[in-house]
Amino acid sequence: MTDSNNIQLLKENLEAMDSAIYWLERSIGICNQIGIKMDYAEEEYDAFETLSSRYARAIDLIVRKVLRTIDLVEFEQPGTLIDTVNRAERRGLIDNVNELRTMTDLRNEIAHDYIKAELVETFENILNQTPQVIALAKRIKDYVKQNVHLSDS
Repeated sequence: MTDSNNIQLLKENLEAMDSAIYWLERSIGICNQIGIKMDYAEEEYDAFETLSSRYARAIDLIVRKVLRTIDLVEFEQPGTLIDTVNRAERRGLIDNVNELRTMTDLRNEIAHDYIKAELVETFENILNQTPQVIALAKRIKDYVKQNVHLSDS
């Protein structure tokens, strides 16, 4: 893939991330108003399920698309997910690898929690982690703006 193709791909992935973050912010606003409780009305449960899906989608886009595309644009050898995360830390996008690991572990919990008590805990964790995901997306956009010349394509 040529550099201009990688830059175009980064633009597209950043647009997808922006869209995912917009919808994530919308959901977090709704769910913050609902709050954490042991029993939810059906509409409240639906709102948290939507938040959960949007959280997982945002994490996937950031880690598997945006960060990997930044690697390509900056001529880094594609490697493992661990390589990508370590480079994100070196770039200052995350303060440490554990920060992103916490976000991705929660993403994985979302896919596997079926017991009601565990769902409540997962919902609470999502409410707590979502601001960090939104902040990460902003850091990525700031990094790209300062370090990648997107107008070259």
